[in-house]
Order: sequence, then structure tokens, then C-alpha cells
Amino acid sequence: MTGQLDGVLVVDLTRALAGPHAGMMLGDLGARVIKVESPGAGDDSRGWGPPFVETGSGRESTYFFSANRNKESITLDLKDDADKAVLTELVRRADVLLENFRPGTLDRLGFGTDVLAELNPRLVQLSISGFGHDGPEGQRAGYDQIAQGEAGLMSLTGSGPEDPQKVGVPIGDLLAGMYGAYGVLAALLERERTGRGQVVRTSLLAAVVGVHAFQGTAYTVAGKVNRGQGNHHPSIAPYGLFRCAEGSVQLSCGSEGLWKRLCTEFGLDPAAEGMATNGERVEHRDEVIELLERTFADIPAPELLARLDAAGVPAGKVRTLDEVYAWEQTLSQGLAISVDHPTAGQLTLPGPPLRFFAPSPDGEVETTRREHTPPPVLGADGDALRAWLSHPDGVPQPEGEGGDVEDGHAT
Repeated sequence: MTGQLDGVLVVDLTRALAGPHAGMMLGDLGARVIKVESPGAGDDSRGWGPPFVETGSGRESTYFFSANRNKESITLDLKDDADKAVLTELVRRADVLLENFRPGTLDRLGFGTDVLAELNPRLVQLSISGFGHDGPEGQRAGYDQIAQGEAGLMSLTGSGPEDPQKVGVPIGDLLAGMYGAYGVLAALLERERTGRGQVVRTSLLAAVVGVHAFQGTAYTVAGKVNRGQGNHHPSIAPYGLFRCAEGSVQLSCGSEGLWKRLCTEFGLDPAAEGMATNGERVEHRDEVIELLERTFADIPAPELLARLDAAGVPAGKVRTLDEVYAWEQTLSQGLAISVDHPTAGQLTLPGPPLRFFAPSPDGEVETTRREHTPPPVLGADGDALRAWLSHPDGVPQPEGEGGDVEDGHAT
């Protein structure tokens, strides 16, 4: 079960979603990730549900399963001197430490960035907070939906300006985890040149602002404040969800050529007044939507999708999650994996989104990691890890446990 980060040791002090997602991304790439949890309940997300999987020894949270594959678990009380000594030894051996406490919490526990750097000058530290580690509101706790609202995302999502909506997954948490893992990889690469680690910081606020994309520059450059407008693109038309007989389809005309193909297939005039260019169609978006939905009104969705495909117009359906995980294309990309959990049994989990290939004279050879370990039972690897830490460096590393910390996480 090697990967691109084989040999990299990650100590994961995080809980909930942003930090654990970053740790899982590193684990998917082959890093050894040791999850440190608080004794008793462990990571908060172990109690988030329903749904839960009932087992002979209790229940397991499907939420926790979503962000903790390919990790070990050890439980440590960071207010206990003996457990702090265990964490100290883990830090000395680690390449990366992940934390998402509120700013200042690790300092109060005796593990500030200066202490960690003194223990291990090569350590890369990732810190994820709600709104940043400094600034006038740096001490605020970070929760995804609050951050989606504060960072402007909800104002861009929904049926209209008076209907702000959150994204259907905790996208601020997930993006912060992704940016965090990205920063860790950059810091590890720089360490190869300098021999020293550094602190990488990101936040839910930074992560959401970081994906404002064209919505951000619409304001910062052009002074336009866009608002939610449902399932249609603010700068391209037609591009969105259109009703048809017994359902709906999505289509995108991202070029004038695609617009002409669409019109040719359905007998429409591509140069009609107010519709000859993308700019005109955006200005007359409601009329474009009305025209297309009137055109599609008697065409069932499967037939409509087939005709759009034949015409070369990008289109698709809106799938439910059960349809997604039964879709052959999803399965062909390794986006559903099987693991054998110690208490919950055989599980299917969403799979890693990256694949790797090695060029060769006979064609590419896929090197993507195929074997994965299940999310750990709380503290399952503690004894093995303590035994390993009690020996000098160089003793073969056991496969083991993980654990949690104390209250104070920011995300």
C-alpha cells in the first residue's frame, strides 16, 4: 500500500472535517497518518448522525467514515503529562503535523509553533482556522455554513437574491482541507531544498474566497456584485438546467459554435434578435430560457439528451447519489472503494479523486494506490504505537492506531 508520499509520517490532531479531510488526502497518497483523538468520545464527527452503522460493540458514524480512511488512531489527553510525552515523541519523528484548534489553543497546551519547531526543525505544520490566525476576527470559531455565509458563497447560491442557500456539502471545510494538503506538499518540496520545515496556514474564509473565481473579479475589477440566480450561469447563455417533458436536462453553450449547433438541431434561428451573441443572450437570459423550455416541452429527457449528444452540445442529467455510485463511469474511475472495517464489516466508501500513471515504452502503467485501510476504531492502534515509540528510531513501524484531543478545534 505504497504511494507518492510513502515514508512520510503525519500526526493528525484535527477533528470534524477540514483537517481530517487534509489528513485523508495525504493518507490516500501513501503517507502514514496517525490520528490523535481525545479519550472517550474521540473526534466530534464520531457522534454526528444519523445515519449510523449499528455494530455489536456500538455504532459507527458514516460522517466519520467520510474523512478518515487510511489512518491509525491513538487516544491522548493533552492535559496529561504522560500523554503529552507520547505526542512529543510523535512530533520528533513526524514529517507533518496537522491541527485545527482555535488560534492559541496549542500554545496553551505547551505545543506552540516555536516549541514544535524546536522539537523537530524539519516539521511541516498545517494550521486550519475559521477566519485566519490573526486579524480583528481571528479568534472566531469556524463552522462551515457560517463561513459560507460570511465569505459570500451563500449570496451567490440560491434561486434569487432573496434566497441565499448553502452548498449541499460542507464545501468550506472541504476546500480548506484541500488547500491545506496542497500547502503541505509545497512545504515538503521546499524542505528538500532548505532542510527545514515551516508553518502553513489557511482558513475556511480563505478557502471560500479562494474559489470566488470570476464572481470575485466581477466585483474587484468591474464593480459588479452578483447574486444568486438559480441554475443558470451569470456570464454564459444558455448554460444551466432546462425543463423538458417528464424531467429536465442540463446543457452548456460555451461558444457561438455550440449555440449554432443547438439551434440547427431544434430548428431555431441563432441570429434572432437579442440572441446573436453570448452578451446579448446573457442580457436576455429569461427569454432564452423560455424559448428553449418551450422547444423542449414535448421531448422526454432521454430523447433530448440523445439529440443534444448527437448535435455535439454538452449536456447531462441531474443524478441522485444512488445513481452516481451505480454509474459505470464513476466505478471506472475508482471513485468507489471497498474496505473491511473491524466492527462495521465490509464498507463501500467514496474513493480518492486522483489517479497516477507512469509512462513506459509499452504505454502508461497505472500506479494509483488500490488498497486502502478503513477509518479506524477509536484508539485501535494505541498499544502498537506506544510500543513503537518506546524503541529507538529504526524499529519497523507497526500498523496501528490513532486518537483525538481536547476541545478547542476551530473547524
